[in-house]
Amino acid sequence: MVEGMFFTFDSAFEMWTFRVAVVALAAFLIGGVVLITRPQEEVIGHPKGLFLLFMAEMWERFSYYGMRALLIFYLVQHWLFSDSEASIIYGAYTALVYITPVVGGYLADQYIGQRKAVLFGAVLLTFGHFFMAFEGSGGQGDPMINVFWLALALIIVGSGFLKANISVIVGQLYARTDVRRDPAYTIFYMGINVGAATASIICGYLGQTYGWQYGFGLAGFGMLLGLVFFVIGKPLLLGKGEPKDPAKIKGGKEWGIYGAGLAMVALCWAAIQFQELVGTVLGAFGGALVAYVLAIVTFKMAYGSWKAAPQGPFMVYLLAAATMIVGIVLAALGTEWMVWVALGGLAVLVAVLIQQSLVKAFDERDRIFAAMFLILTSIVFWALFEQAGSSLNLFTDRHVDTQGVNASMFQSINAIYIVLLAPVFAMLWQGLARKGKEPSTPLKFGLAVIQVGLGFLVLVWGAESVGLNVPTPVIFIFLIYLLHTTGELCLSPVGLSAMNRLSPAHMASLVMGTWFFASATGNFAAGLIAAATGAEGVGEEAGKQVVLDVYSTVGWYAVGIGVAVMVVSPLIKKLMHLDTIRDDNVGDDLEGQAGAGLESMEGGVHPTTKPTA
Repeated sequence: MVEGMFFTFDSAFEMWTFRVAVVALAAFLIGGVVLITRPQEEVIGHPKGLFLLFMAEMWERFSYYGMRALLIFYLVQHWLFSDSEASIIYGAYTALVYITPVVGGYLADQYIGQRKAVLFGAVLLTFGHFFMAFEGSGGQGDPMINVFWLALALIIVGSGFLKANISVIVGQLYARTDVRRDPAYTIFYMGINVGAATASIICGYLGQTYGWQYGFGLAGFGMLLGLVFFVIGKPLLLGKGEPKDPAKIKGGKEWGIYGAGLAMVALCWAAIQFQELVGTVLGAFGGALVAYVLAIVTFKMAYGSWKAAPQGPFMVYLLAAATMIVGIVLAALGTEWMVWVALGGLAVLVAVLIQQSLVKAFDERDRIFAAMFLILTSIVFWALFEQAGSSLNLFTDRHVDTQGVNASMFQSINAIYIVLLAPVFAMLWQGLARKGKEPSTPLKFGLAVIQVGLGFLVLVWGAESVGLNVPTPVIFIFLIYLLHTTGELCLSPVGLSAMNRLSPAHMASLVMGTWFFASATGNFAAGLIAAATGAEGVGEEAGKQVVLDVYSTVGWYAVGIGVAVMVVSPLIKKLMHLDTIRDDNVGDDLEGQAGAGLESMEGGVHPTTKPTA
């Protein structure tokens, strides 16, 4: 035990990690306040509104990742869910967090504007994080668990309104051709990572050491600070992010939008308690969305209209899609043999797509095929990467020699690695591009999946090399996060850009929505994988072996899938027809595209594009 000035720590390393995080957070807070209160309209070459958004986003990420670091432990240790139950709840929660930005981005674009959407989302988040601190006596029989479900629902919907829109306001502060746009997003991106890294350390330590209410309460206080900054600093936004057509929200219609947001909270409150519903919706709606996107480019766009398309193949396609979706729903509800019906529908659907590709060449359809391939690959990546907050968090707590550091504090490693490695990867890609050797997008995706798989294999090797009855050396936790972060840097930053480049302008929002549903599906699948690691009641060593067996299996599958993606990457690159599309730099980027940082949802879902001059 190490006695600090105000706190007691289990080790000197934990103490200094906590102190550094507090100092870093305080430094950015003080620095941000100084910058936005200066009399000049601009500071260090940027409008003060950028630093206002930096502060708001930093505290929002602080609250989100502070809660995320503790959530799996809260579910298992306080509400007494089994590892498997807690993992599925966690997966459903993170999946819903990725779905709601589709709605939040749409409502902001069409009705209330980005600023009001961010404000509404921040209010919901503040209440949600504070409600997390009402813990009751614990156990699933405690009525206070309903407050917990409400807190999760508020955070889910609040994230949907805030995350889909705040990065777009950053872009609106600058002219389309302003060379400061990319540096501005770099500054904003730093706020994301500072909030994420410090939250896991500070909130994680307080929650696991002194009580859940302290960790969650501090996360709520951080969100309240972000909300206060955003409200007081409204003039610094220079009128950006306001409704495009104020007439649409006159006469109480604006309050109707907020009412719809609260209805979403009620829906999520129910969904988070019935996680099978989340999986069913993801499977059915995701499958329908992909089938619809492919139908548009294969029949409507390729032939000029639905009526001009060959009706025979079109009707077979519709029947196959319907069969696939019904099969998915019934299989999810427990009718196991319907899996084969769904697969049969999928096989016929793919056959029609291949037949149409042979009958009529069409570049736009090929590009959407490439986009769908990348989307499916991303599901595999996120399903493994998102073990960090659930099964890997529990494994670290139970089976790793953490040197006296609370397990939740290790959630900060990913954000710290990103800050350190993102500039390195940016320079690497640029250097290879100048030599004409930059890997293609599908090749990067394959590398990403291989690295996430290798991360698990390295952890398994490290744990087994010292023996099951010996705590795993903490260096292997740093290694798995390192490999997962390098994998993320090969996939996440290029994902949104690829979706934009490969989708026709009028389908940009639709394709982006499909990307987000893939991310949500990956997060839900992550919960199912984490549930497979649950081994209550079999003893510590046996439980550790179960986790390592699952990690070994998914690790080898990931490496195999990644290699397969790399092998077919030349074909996927050919389908992209890069020689016939303009480069991203010509001015047709999606609004918010550059805002994608720590998470793929940070760019929002916005069909508006820059002028194509």
